Amino acid sequence: MKPIKRITLLLAFVAAGQGCTHDKALTGPAASRISAADAAAEDQPAYGPWGTPVNLGPVVNSQYNDNSPAISKDGLSLYITSSPLPSPPGVRPGGRGKADIWVSQRASIDAPWGEPVDLGPNINSAGSDGVPSLSTDGHRLYFHRNGPGGCGAADLFVSRRQDKRDDFGWEPAENLGCTVNSPFADNGPTIFEDDARGITTLYFNSPRPGGLGDVDIYASTLQADGTFGSGVNVSELNSPFADDRVAIRRDGLEIFVSTDRPGGVGSQDIWVATRATTFDPWSAPVPLGPVVNSPYFDGGPALSFDGTELYFHSDRPGGFGGLDLYVSTRARLRGPDVAENAREETHQRGDGREEGKK
Repeated sequence: MKPIKRITLLLAFVAAGQGCTHDKALTGPAASRISAADAAAEDQPAYGPWGTPVNLGPVVNSQYNDNSPAISKDGLSLYITSSPLPSPPGVRPGGRGKADIWVSQRASIDAPWGEPVDLGPNINSAGSDGVPSLSTDGHRLYFHRNGPGGCGAADLFVSRRQDKRDDFGWEPAENLGCTVNSPFADNGPTIFEDDARGITTLYFNSPRPGGLGDVDIYASTLQADGTFGSGVNVSELNSPFADDRVAIRRDGLEIFVSTDRPGGVGSQDIWVATRATTFDPWSAPVPLGPVVNSPYFDGGPALSFDGTELYFHSDRPGGFGGLDLYVSTRARLRGPDVAENAREETHQRGDGREEGKK
């Protein structure tokens, strides 16, 4: 039985059994949280340590700032942000604006990445567009845009496509609105869909007033009307410093944070926090350490669907540009092979179109 289904079924058993328990037995939300924790502990995947990061090479990376990646569920499409350096060398050839979102593709997990291609005018504007995040079903692309006509200095946007296998089928992007967006710079969206609770959460970072530091991490919940609610400060992840992009494991129990808080090894590092269930708050983040992090600037994490690959950017020596993209891997010691299931789903089921939109 899949872990999510197991948790849901156990919660149903708890609810059904509460009516016939002794008066002193634990009931209500507390009992549900304990049962969810027990189920999660049993089915939670386990991983080995992260390996030495590998530069993605001169095909993906350029002499510009290549940063803030997102990896598709099947692992065959890598979305990246490419932004300019002070001239020379200027903007990556083939782009449309100051910073653009590009995609690199590969034929299989073991194949090399191809030359990145700009996503075009439905996604990229004359301003700065970047930090992509894909929904689990592959039909929505979230990112931020810095340009005129929005709610603030930078806003969160979404684009949709019918065919999840068509990396160039994105429809014109839409602003998520001035409830989740503020008059300030709202950046770096990461979408998390909690199947066990039926809740979709958009994590992002913002320097809006009321935070703990220069930039804080916020979370917005998808409402019944299809809009995102006001951002709530995720205080347990934040510090008096700059805490920005996050990457969250598919089960919602591990989150990676870019931060320049003290305690790391470089000017910005990647830290990690965990929780027992998605009902619980996050633990205090701890640095990933000197295997992944360097004495330089490391950030913008993105996690593969199976949790074994961590993509990020760094300006460490030995790269090809200002910021380069790297990947670190770890072994899955326990848990279902969700990556294999994802590849089978993408390439063996139908034509990749969203249900009801064929």
